[in-house]
Amino acid sequence: MGLYETIAFALFAIVTVASSLGVVLVRDVWHSALLLGVALLSVAVHYVMLRAEFVAAMQVLVYVGGVLILVTFAVMLTRKDESVLEVAT
Repeated sequence: MGLYETIAFALFAIVTVASSLGVVLVRDVWHSALLLGVALLSVAVHYVMLRAEFVAAMQVLVYVGGVLILVTFAVMLTRKDESVLEVAT
């Protein structure tokens, strides 16, 4: 492994761990879903670095393209609009 590959691995490992912690620790569901997308994309980069391009493509298509879109729609459809609640009270 070369120096650049080691630096890239360390950088994406930090991004993966930080965004995964953000998914759990962030209180806003929308930001948590966005951080989940970052974590899933950085895992796909790890697969590319392991020379598993097919697994990386499936990671992006299935998880980022499918599951994350469903989570995003669920978050958007179940959020309460605070401005409507303030007007009603």
